[in-house]
Amino acid sequence: MLYAVICRDKPGHLQTRLDTRAAHLAYIEATGIVRMAGPFIEDGQMCGSLIVLETDSLGSANAWAAGDPYKAAGLFENVSVIEWKKVIG
Repeated sequence: MLYAVICRDKPGHLQTRLDTRAAHLAYIEATGIVRMAGPFIEDGQMCGSLIVLETDSLGSANAWAAGDPYKAAGLFENVSVIEWKKVIG
């Protein structure tokens, strides 16, 4: 099943994102369940993330989101994890 992880950064935390980016990308690569990912952009600046996971349960998707180095660094103001159905593309 596919799950969307929708994250919004805390205002003024761009440096936290930049400082933690390498660890976040390594986590994505190591876990092997990310199918698509990228930052949200507002006013030319990264301000959140959309990550699509393929895993067997909502619990697994939530566990992945909880283990993200960005979360551990305190980057996110909020995180939502919801089942997603691919229709186009």
